[in-house]
Amino acid sequence: MRAFTFLVLGAVAGIGFTVATQSAEAQTSVAIGVAPDCPYGYYDTAPYGCAPTGYYGPEWFNGDGFVGAGPWFHGGSEFRGNVDNRFDPQHGYKGAKPNRGEKAEPTKRVDKDHFKGNEERDGRGHSTGGKH
Repeated sequence: MRAFTFLVLGAVAGIGFTVATQSAEAQTSVAIGVAPDCPYGYYDTAPYGCAPTGYYGPEWFNGDGFVGAGPWFHGGSEFRGNVDNRFDPQHGYKGAKPNRGEKAEPTKRVDKDHFKGNEERDGRGHSTGGKH
């Protein structure tokens, strides 16, 4: 009987310690740094290289400023913009791309009358299913 009493007391103590144990929540912090300085915008997926002129449609620009993409996107949650994904390396593009820090050439600006987009995207790297 004494063994049974110790067993019951041990079980009760074990349950008490289990209930009293607090769980720790993980805290993570990711520093994304400064957005790439690209003349015609940067791709919305890592490694966030500079996109060539013609990848983004005119709605991605506010005057001369790119509204951002990926972690640096600073447009509204309802934002939708057109891209020409034929200029995306994930779709096989291997052509010329500008380097970081280059300045945009005014003759390479794409306006709504000359843009040939084929996919609608949000600013966070997701296709919205819409087409230009």
